[in-house]
Amino acid sequence: MTAGAKRSLRRFLTRGTIGIGLLLLGQLICAAVFLFDILASLFGLRSSPIAWQLREMIELGAAFGLLAGLGLGAYAFRHAIGERDLAEERLRRAAGEFQTMLEERFAEWGLTPAERDVALFAIKGMSTAEIAALRETSEGTVKAQTNAIYRKAGVTGRPQLLSLFIEDLMRSQPAPEASPRARPGVTAASRAA
Repeated sequence: MTAGAKRSLRRFLTRGTIGIGLLLLGQLICAAVFLFDILASLFGLRSSPIAWQLREMIELGAAFGLLAGLGLGAYAFRHAIGERDLAEERLRRAAGEFQTMLEERFAEWGLTPAERDVALFAIKGMSTAEIAALRETSEGTVKAQTNAIYRKAGVTGRPQLLSLFIEDLMRSQPAPEASPRARPGVTAASRAA
């Protein structure tokens, strides 16, 4: 089987509901042949017997159809498991890259350890009160730390802070060079100097 044919078969069996539906329909028809044969023998439903050669051909065709369905089903299942594993690996890699990007940005902005914690909690979507409770500090302290984070990052609030990281994720460039808003008044050329 050629690579193009394999790709087409894989796409047909795993992504198209028509392909999966036809596979199931074929197996249903093959199973129905065997069931009808057994029920016809059991209850005497046939008025005249069919030729044994025709009967053998029908049974061989049904058996082949069931085996082909089993093989194609196993192939589709194996491919689906492979796609799931690939998606999990990509998600793991993206999570690791996001953590690295966070650390690079925090270092670039010169955040203190306390500000790093507050920034991370803010990025996770926690409220000022929740951050204060987790850090066992007052809400006023957390507000002061978030204002310092926004000032160092060159943004005016949480949505802009989040947008910096979203922009970085959507780019293929390294995080420190990604955005001129990262540090006010600092350009890529001045960093290189």
